[in-house]
Order: sequence, then structure tokens, then C-alpha cells
Amino acid sequence: MPLSSHRLSAAVALLLVCGSVTACAQPKGGDVSTASKTIIQDKGSDTLVNLALAWAEAYVELHPDVSISVTGGGSGTGITALNNGTTDIANVSREMKAEEIDAAKKAGFVPAQFTVAGDAIAVVVHPENPVERLTLQQLSDMYTGKVSNWAQVGGDDWPIVLLSRESNSGTYVYFLEEVVRMGQRSDLLFSPDTLLMPSSEGISAEVRQNRNAIGYDGLGYVTSDQKVIAVARDGSGPYVAPSPATVLDGSYPVARELYMYTAGEPTGEILAYLEWIQREGQALVPSLGFVPAAPTSGS
Repeated sequence: MPLSSHRLSAAVALLLVCGSVTACAQPKGGDVSTASKTIIQDKGSDTLVNLALAWAEAYVELHPDVSISVTGGGSGTGITALNNGTTDIANVSREMKAEEIDAAKKAGFVPAQFTVAGDAIAVVVHPENPVERLTLQQLSDMYTGKVSNWAQVGGDDWPIVLLSRESNSGTYVYFLEEVVRMGQRSDLLFSPDTLLMPSSEGISAEVRQNRNAIGYDGLGYVTSDQKVIAVARDGSGPYVAPSPATVLDGSYPVARELYMYTAGEPTGEILAYLEWIQREGQALVPSLGFVPAAPTSGS
């Protein structure tokens, strides 16, 4: 049951006004006591937080005996919470690392993975920047500091200001592995001059006000007052802009899947909720700028 655009906008606005990506979805009417509710804790990826909140609000309207608390903080925060038993679901914008899975096993469980959406990581610049397209190699050279002026990639004679999410972000990890390191085994790192931003909104705000800046973000966070760069795997092209269509057809080179993890195979209301997300809940995905995922089971 998709949310109306008015209610969805209000939910996102509530997050921004509160200055926190935390909300608790409650049913309307107040006819179910808190003591009788099943409470689901859902924590992690800032990329997923708005979508997770939309799912939670829609689900509790259908199931007034359930309360779902959605909290951001980054993929790493969600995984840590899952491994120490303080969340039921970890929202993660990358696959769990081997050491994180080992930590889960030491805690007594094997994580179950659920693919819940697809996403493109958009590369964004100020609208006045004349650069229209970049290759993965150019992006890697920029983010490692090898290229430090826009003139070196066809732009004006401006210094490049690098923006990134913080290292606890799954988006940071994905961009490091797939763009900075170009999917290769490498010890390349972000330039020490890179400005680490605490949120997707922080990157957006800096790009809008700084014509020298370049940043990256989930496609759902890109606004009309940013310029999106077309990206190619190499200089022979094609240069492709991020969109749900180019994620689905595989032509955009910086695309990924988004996940929810549980501590072992879920049961009861948590299982019912995840199954709903992978079926009816997919109707909400396009309205927030993501790509619907094919139904999967935990693994």
C-alpha cells in the first residue's frame, strides 16, 4: 500500500527538522497499547534510512500491533548493532565483510542477507561546473589526489574539492573499492585532502554552494540543483548517467544492491516484515529514487 507523496514528503521533512535520522513508526488511532505491540529495531545505512522509514510507516498501518524504530548512522553502525544484539535488522548499503561475518559467528549466529533494493551512486558537481563526464580512472585519479585541478579533466582552472562520506558509511566503502580502487586488489586510499561529510545531506549542501566541489551519493539523494556526471568504465565509453533504467540494464558502472541483515534466519514478525518489503513494499522503491529488487530469501 504505497504512501501518498504528501505523507512521504512529511516523513522526510520530519527527519530533517529533528536533525536526526531516527523515527518510530506507529499506527494511526492509538487503539493498540504499547505493551501489546511487537517492536522491531531497524538500524544502519543512511542511504536506506528514508526508504526504511517509508516501509515502516506503510507496514504499521497494515499491522497496528507492530512498532518499527528506524535509525540511521551508517552501515557499519547497523552491523555493529546487529552483532551486539541491539538491533533486529541492520540496513547495509554493501555486503558484509568477512571480518564482520566472523564477528557475528563469534556472537553465535550467521547473518541472513535480504536484497531489498538497487541503487546507483551518482557523482555530482556544482551546476556551474562545465565538466559533463568522467571515466572511472579519472575519478580514481581525482580522489587519490593524482589529479587536483578541474583543468586536468576538461574543466576550468579551479582546484578540485573532494567530498566523501565518512568511513563508517557503506557508500564510502563501496566507492573506495569500486571507484578509487576500480574493483582491483589495491592499497589506494582517499586523498588526505578529502572532506569527510557526516551525511548525504551534507554532501548535497556543500556541492550546491561550492563550485569547485565533487561528491558522490545515492541516486535517491540527488536534487535538481546539482549536476550529475555521466560516467564511463574507460575512455572508449559509453558515458552513462545514473538512473533506475541504467541500473537495471547494467550500463551505469557505479551501481549496487542494498541489503537488510538479520541475526540468523528471521522468524515471526521480523520474517513477515522482510517478506512484505520484498513483495508489496517494492511499490514504494521508485518514488524514493531507488530500483526495485527481485524477491529473494535469506541466505
